[in-house]
Amino acid sequence: MSATETVRAPVFDRQGEPTDDVRVEKAMQAFVKDFGLVAALNMEACVHCGMCAEACHFFEATGEPRYTPIWKIEPFKKAYKREYGPFAPVYRMFNLKSKVNARELENWQELLFDSCSLCGRCSLICPMGIDIEGLIQQARHGMAAAGLVPQEIRAAAERQSEAGMFPAAQLARLAAERGVAIPVDRERAAVLCTLSQSELDDYPDSVVAMAKVMNHLGADWTYRSDGYESSNYGMLAGDLALQKEASLKLIQAAIACGAQSLVLPECGHGYSALRWMGADLFGKPLPFHVLHISEFLAAEVQGGRLTLNKIGKSATFHDPCQVSRLGGAIEAPRVVLDALGVELREMFPTKGTNWCCGGGGGVQDIGRAQPLRHKVFHMKMKQIDETEAELPVTSCTGCRRTFEEGSAHFKWGKSMNSLLELVADNLGEAA
Repeated sequence: MSATETVRAPVFDRQGEPTDDVRVEKAMQAFVKDFGLVAALNMEACVHCGMCAEACHFFEATGEPRYTPIWKIEPFKKAYKREYGPFAPVYRMFNLKSKVNARELENWQELLFDSCSLCGRCSLICPMGIDIEGLIQQARHGMAAAGLVPQEIRAAAERQSEAGMFPAAQLARLAAERGVAIPVDRERAAVLCTLSQSELDDYPDSVVAMAKVMNHLGADWTYRSDGYESSNYGMLAGDLALQKEASLKLIQAAIACGAQSLVLPECGHGYSALRWMGADLFGKPLPFHVLHISEFLAAEVQGGRLTLNKIGKSATFHDPCQVSRLGGAIEAPRVVLDALGVELREMFPTKGTNWCCGGGGGVQDIGRAQPLRHKVFHMKMKQIDETEAELPVTSCTGCRRTFEEGSAHFKWGKSMNSLLELVADNLGEAA
C-alpha cells in the first residue's frame, strides 16, 4: 500500500467483544421479544408498492434503492418469516428466507441508523397502514442487543445514564447573568419543567426563555435535580433499559413534587419518548399531563393568559417530525405564531407531511452520516426558499442543530429561529 493510500474505516461500529454467533443470537432474541400481533400484521401486510420510497427523504435525495424504508427492516422481517411467522417451517425447509448472519446485521447498521431519522413519513404514506417507523425502532432493539449501534449514539446514551449531574452551576450563572429567576428543587410545584444538557450547552437562550415565560405567567414551576433531562438517547440507541431509566427519572420527579403538568422543552425525540412511550414503560397511566412547550404556549394563548407583541414579519414553520407528524401537535405552534402577528407562509408539503430536516433519530450525532445529511438538507433549503419567508421557525433544538450545520455547509446565510425564544422576546403585558 502506498503512503498516499488510506485505510477506509468500516461502515459499522461494534460494542463489546462477543463472537459473531453471540451477536446474532442476541439480536434474534430481541427480535422475537418484539414479534407480536401488531408487528406480524405489519410485516404480512406489505404489498411492495414502493410508495414508502417516495416518502423517504433519504431515498428522494439520493435515488438509492437501499434507502427504501421497508428494505431497512429486512433482517427483522427475515427473522420473523423464518423463525416466528405462520409459515416459518416452510421458510426454513426450503430456505426461502436465509438465516440472518453477523455481516448482514453490520451492513444494516447504516440503514437502521445513518439513513433513518425515525420521522414517520413512510408510516403516514403507506397505503396498507404499516407502521414502518415503528418496525425500524423495534429493529434497533435487536441491534442494541447485538452491540451494533453507531458509537456516537451509544456513548451519548451511556453518558446520560452514568452522569446524573444536575447543571446547578450553569443554571445559577444564567440566572445571575440574565437577571431571571430559575427555581430549582421546589418541594411542590404545579409545573415541572425539563431541559436537555445539549440545549444548555448549545442554546442557553432557550433555557432563559423558558424561565422568562414561566415567570411572566406567574406559573408555579420548578426544575428538579432528580429528573430534568428531556432527551432520551436510550430510545435512539434502541436500548429499552436505558430508555426506561431516562423516562422514569422524569416521571418520578414529577410525582415527587406533585406536578400537574410536565413541560418538555424544544426537544423532538424527548417529547416522543415521554408523551407516547412513558406510560408503557411506567406500567400505568401517568398521573400528570405531558406537554411540549409549543402545546403549553398555545394553551396559555388560547386561555387569554399569554399576550404577545406583534412581530410584523413573514415566517415559515418547520414541523419537527416527532412533535408534529408523530406527536400530533401540529396546530399548537401555529396558534402561537398567529398570536405573534406573523404572516405565516406554509412550505409545500407542510404540517404532517412536511419533509424532515434529515438529522432526527440520532442521525445528527453520527459523524459518518454527514454527507448524507447534507443531501437531505438541500431539500429543506429548497422548501424554505420557495416560501420567501423572512423568519424560518421551529420548535426543536435538534432541528436547529441540523439547520446550523447545513446552512454553514451550503453557505446559505439563513438561520433557524426558536419559537420559544420568539415568544420570550415578545411578551406582552402580564394578564
